[in-house]
Amino acid sequence: MAYIDYYKILGVSKTATEQEIKKAYRKLARKFHPDLNPNDKEAEKKFKAVNEANEVLSNPENRKKYDQYGKDWEHAEAFEQARREQGQRRANRQRSGPTFSGEDFSEHEFSDFFESMFGGRSSSRGYGQVRYRGQDYQAELHLNLMDVYRTHKRTLNVGGKNIRLTIPAGVRDGQEIRIKGHGGAGVNGGPPGDLMITFSIDNNTSFRREKANLFKTQHIDLFTALLGGELYVDTLDGRVKLTVPPGTQNGTKVKLKGKGFPKYKRDDDRGDLIITYHVDIPTHLSPKQQSLLIELRNMQTS
Repeated sequence: MAYIDYYKILGVSKTATEQEIKKAYRKLARKFHPDLNPNDKEAEKKFKAVNEANEVLSNPENRKKYDQYGKDWEHAEAFEQARREQGQRRANRQRSGPTFSGEDFSEHEFSDFFESMFGGRSSSRGYGQVRYRGQDYQAELHLNLMDVYRTHKRTLNVGGKNIRLTIPAGVRDGQEIRIKGHGGAGVNGGPPGDLMITFSIDNNTSFRREKANLFKTQHIDLFTALLGGELYVDTLDGRVKLTVPPGTQNGTKVKLKGKGFPKYKRDDDRGDLIITYHVDIPTHLSPKQQSLLIELRNMQTS
């Protein structure tokens, strides 16, 4: 397995922060996304490489292993476990000998060690018989708010493999879900790792979301606030008619039960929509309008 420079793929330095790695990944993922580059094999290849680099570098633990072990980073845990087992056997046999770590090997010797453990050759010390779970993969899925308004299915390409995934309604920004068995392959017949998906949700609506509740500011004119009236308000399910009572104050809140966002994995159970009225004060009044308002004020104070 040839060494792949994940830092070079993302265009960041080895001292890049998590935010810098995340920013670089998002930029390149959008640039090479298959939806924006249909039938472009080169863009598809780069998109896969960018995702692979992000899976490693966005996870602090994986990044540490990669920085230390290079191309053999996925077997780092197995290597350390084998080293501990060897030390335990030596202690049990009351035999002393030099211990070793990743830094004791040259790159060539280190690779040979892994080939003897995980390759086709059998090991005289029995390392090749130990089964190890595969590495967990990390992926970030970008969606719009309306994409998670209802449960739906979507096909993801992770590591060159298509995965049919059900996106539950009500998923929150930053939420992480685990897809069992879709991570890296196990070693020596061990079980595969899992796929960890973090959701990045952009709010493409005029509503503000807090868990399952939605919030919206609705402008009304001064005369509707004073005299009352009717108006139509947009919800995620369409428009609804509201009755504004006379004398409505600026900042008045109206709760529309069940018109909010679905609760996680509960499509039929929704939060509320909270409407806040903002009374618009008219400007550029004509002399006649000003006179009428002055008359109204005088009638109120008399």
